[in-house]
Amino acid sequence: MFYSKKLIALAAGPLGAMLLSAPAPALAAPLKIGMSFQELNNPYFITMKKALEEAAATLGASVVITDARHDVSKQTSDIEDMIQKKIDILLLNPTDSVGIQSAVKSAHAAGVITVAVDANANGPVASFVGSKNFDAGQMACTFLAKNLGGKGDVAILDGIAVVPILERVRGCKDALAKFPEIKIVTTQNGKQERDQALTVTENILQANPKLKGIFSVNDGGSMGALSAIEASGKDVKLTSVDGAPEAIKAILKPNSKFIATAAQYPRDQVRLALAIALAKKWGANVPASVPVEVKLVDKDGAKTFSW
Repeated sequence: MFYSKKLIALAAGPLGAMLLSAPAPALAAPLKIGMSFQELNNPYFITMKKALEEAAATLGASVVITDARHDVSKQTSDIEDMIQKKIDILLLNPTDSVGIQSAVKSAHAAGVITVAVDANANGPVASFVGSKNFDAGQMACTFLAKNLGGKGDVAILDGIAVVPILERVRGCKDALAKFPEIKIVTTQNGKQERDQALTVTENILQANPKLKGIFSVNDGGSMGALSAIEASGKDVKLTSVDGAPEAIKAILKPNSKFIATAAQYPRDQVRLALAIALAKKWGANVPASVPVEVKLVDKDGAKTFSW
């Protein structure tokens, strides 16, 4: 199901949740919202957290937020603790879509409305709100290929094997396949982290002296890749996914090798997720999934773009 920018704009407002079809009944007690993040060591998720806190404040709701630190056992335990605290709504950003299923089932059994955000989760979730990750990879790699004149060696800086990352890589490969003179010479895992991506990119550059371009699955990894490219002195172009503030600044620098990022909208995602959870709680039928648009941000677009 496709959701227009108009709907996203409505749901993104401070009281956007109230704009969905179901009327809000009088609540006997303040609403309690839980959100479990796969990590909070990332500007993308920090932005999402702040947007949730702002939205919850307009509703007079309390919020319980946890950081799984990419540990599914910790995330499961965190959710069980939230259930004990009698949360009404669980917004779940899973670190392992399959491994978190038991916690999703526990929340459902306790009558908690669960909406997955950014990455989907197995089990009885009411809905999933996430970026169009295939499109993000596709547009970033199409831009990269065109910038290279449609030819040259390209590397992919991969990440953790979760669906959003897999979809970005799939979209990238789909885009590059349309350019017969572009060759993907290697795909390596930078684990979406700056330090790891720096080391991996250094190795890629050394092993592939004719390399002309790199696609990174996220902006955190891209910043490490950019450092390696700059240190090498080579003319290697870089594209990525996220739209993080640090990446936008890097794109704007004169003669930057970082030429574009496919931007996501973390604020819109979490506000939509909250709106859908509220609508479900109040008795409305809600969509099984809500794909959120992404936008390619190049040097010109970076002048005005922000999360």
